[in-house]
Amino acid sequence: MFPHLVARLFDTPLMMEPGKAAVIADALGPRLLGHPVSLHGVEMGVLGNPLYREEAEYVRPDIIDGVAIIPVEGSLVAKGKWVNSYSGETSYEGIQAQIASVRADRGVRGVVLEVDSFGGEAAGAFSCAEAIHALAAEKPTIAILTENACSGGYLLAAATRAIVIPETGHAGSIGVVTMHASVAGALEKAGVDVTIIKSGAHKADFNPYEKLPTSVARQVQADMDSMRDLFAVTVARYRGGRLSRDAALETEAAVYRGAAALAAGLVDAVADPIEAFAAFVAEIGRSATIPA
Repeated sequence: MFPHLVARLFDTPLMMEPGKAAVIADALGPRLLGHPVSLHGVEMGVLGNPLYREEAEYVRPDIIDGVAIIPVEGSLVAKGKWVNSYSGETSYEGIQAQIASVRADRGVRGVVLEVDSFGGEAAGAFSCAEAIHALAAEKPTIAILTENACSGGYLLAAATRAIVIPETGHAGSIGVVTMHASVAGALEKAGVDVTIIKSGAHKADFNPYEKLPTSVARQVQADMDSMRDLFAVTVARYRGGRLSRDAALETEAAVYRGAAALAAGLVDAVADPIEAFAAFVAEIGRSATIPA
């Protein structure tokens, strides 16, 4: 059993593209009830030399000609004893550790977030985004999508000065989702009767042993709506006049591909990731040669 994983997937806000959330729930649901979880190795990135990094605990990111590369890949989780993408996850904690490293490094003149993520946990997402935004105020910082920046992944990308998307990439999903799994039917078939003894009217809200009451569902919906509004307000602040709060809400958490994302104000350019990275490195190099 993996109760800590259950707690982080169900009955908690997720800033994740709905399709991805459904895939995770479908794939891990049975395993979380007793079967082993399948873990995969560290994924290779597109920019820099990620295969030459040391173990995932290594804090210092790749630095090429004064430009640091911070990977934001896979499912985003609040905490983890790793820094880079590991077993398909990146932790906000790890991203912030790398941000602290590059902010203190005078040799780093620019930063690229290499983003390929459908989002993840809402917990920790906004604090991480604020850290990225603070970094962007000090050093040129852009997000280059190596395909996707959806939901929480988009929140982090929006905190930079500019976002570049490939033609086949996706951006958006400015919304929040949560899932409630009821095992009441399965327990009834198994002849198991669970008695809940509680102190406090809402102490057992969202428990998996009974169907979700309408009153609780309404309360959760209100919380999701409030968090979605915070999401829209935050990305509008990061994007300035390029994307307003109302425009963000009007997307209704839709996902846009390539040029459509540009037209919607979600990104700033459509370009090949490797070419965009080379152009940014060249720009940073030119600025370094200009006398102060």
